[in-house]
Order: sequence, then C-alpha cells, then structure tokens
Amino acid sequence: MVIHPEVADALAEHRPVVALESTIISHGLPRPENLRISREIEAAVRAGGAVPATVAVVDGEPHVGLGDEALERIALDGSVVKASVRDLAIVAASGGLGATTVASTAHLAAQAGIRVFATGGLGGVHRAARDTWDESADLTTLSRTPVLVVCAGVKSILDVGATLERLETLNVGVLGYRTDRFPGFYLRDSGHALYWTAPDPDYVARVLHAQDALATAGYGLVLANPIPPADELNRARHDDVLAAGLAAADRAGVRGKDVTPFLLDFFHRETHGESLRANVALVRANARLAADVASAYAA
Repeated sequence: MVIHPEVADALAEHRPVVALESTIISHGLPRPENLRISREIEAAVRAGGAVPATVAVVDGEPHVGLGDEALERIALDGSVVKASVRDLAIVAASGGLGATTVASTAHLAAQAGIRVFATGGLGGVHRAARDTWDESADLTTLSRTPVLVVCAGVKSILDVGATLERLETLNVGVLGYRTDRFPGFYLRDSGHALYWTAPDPDYVARVLHAQDALATAGYGLVLANPIPPADELNRARHDDVLAAGLAAADRAGVRGKDVTPFLLDFFHRETHGESLRANVALVRANARLAADVASAYAA
C-alpha cells in the first residue's frame, strides 16, 4: 500500500485525516466535471482542518492519498473499474486502475490507521433483495472495520428500512447528526426514525474514544448527515423519477453493482442536473463534517 507523504506525515504526527472514496469520482459524477468536483471535496476537508486521503488502486497498487496525476487518471481514464473489497486483490494482481467503493475505501483506510471516512451515500439492501439477495458489501465490511462513515444516509434507490435492520444485526451503530430522522440521500428524511442523535463533532469524537476504551472499535459507525435544506430534491419529483428509473433499470436488465451508477445517471438526466447539484452539495457537506469530527478525535 502506498500512503501519500502528506497523509503519512499527518498520521505520524496524530493530526486529523479523512479518507475519501474514489467511485464517486469515476462512476458517480460526469466527466470532466468530476475532476474539478473531486478537488472541491478535498478542499472541503482541508477547510475543516484535516488532510484528505482519496483512496484508489493505481497500476495495481492501493493508494491512500492521491497526487494530481493519479487523481486525474481516476477521474478521466475510461479503463478505471469499480473495485470493492473482493476485487482489490484481482485489480492489484492485474496491475489495474481501480476506484474504491465505500467498502474497499473503509478497508484500506483502516489498514492505514485512518478512523474517519466521508462519502455521499452508504450502500445497502436493494429493493428486490427478497428475490435477488442483492446487498451491498458496505454493510458486512462495516461490521468488521473500525471506521466512522459520514454519509447522507443510504441512497434512496435502496430499501432503507431493510438496510437499517441489517446494520443493527451487524452491530454497526448509527447516529443522526442533529437529527432523529434517518436521511435518504437526496431527501433529508427517508421516513425512518433514529434512536441516537449527535449534537456536535465533539460528541462523535467521544463516541469513537469510547469505542476504543470498550474494545468495540472493531465495528464501524455511521454518522448520518442530512443533505443541506437548500439542496434537497422535491419529494414528489424525487419519487416520480425513482419509480421511472427503477422501471428503466429492470427493462434494461441492469443488476448488481451496475444499478447504482445507472440510477444516478438516470436521475441526472431526468432532473436536468438538479440531482447532480444535490449530490455534490451533500458530499461536500459530509467532507467538511468528517474533517470536524476527525479534528475533534485527534484533539
């Protein structure tokens, strides 16, 4: 594993570091805007006083923290593949270029000693899982990986209730950031209540330290941060586009890990870019909150 010198120095000096996934860049945002937006997300982490560590596999080597050239390749190279934990060894052995998912980013971040990770939306149980058994590896990875994932809940294209049930079964704690409602990515409220609420970053940092003291740090934590109110999609429009997108994916035979990028692209087209603006806004907000939490934890 290659750790960027800036990240390595910060870790050695016990300064705050925030891991960032790279599938947002390669598969979640359109080219070439994705390169500019990825730099904005890193800038949001820096604005919060932490060092950004975007994670990816470059020429077969897992990287924690990317230089400009590597970041450009992840953003603009059409050969980049979406790599979850199960794919890491294959991409590494083949010398490939891989963008890391929530699961693989969390795994590599933990290996590097990074405790806080920011993303857009967590993966989860798919709506047809009763028949397909389709469930994101994000959930099982968090059940054995000591990271805090700051996210805008789970993507609204998923079965939110089933995802929350699975997180409970897997011993993954869920905190709402200044909310007692679980957010639904483009929506501030997915319709599901939360038991635990975090009022500020210091509280979250205390939870992380308590995990260390109680030897429960082997399990991940989810900090669910609702999308900023001004950037939330209209609920009725969201529900209409989601229904149309799910039907289109079914007609096209889209399955497994291809469903999420298909539906994100469908939302982008059907909302004329409104969903993309929402996506960028929530990722930026999560990056800044993660930096605040990482700073509080380091202090």
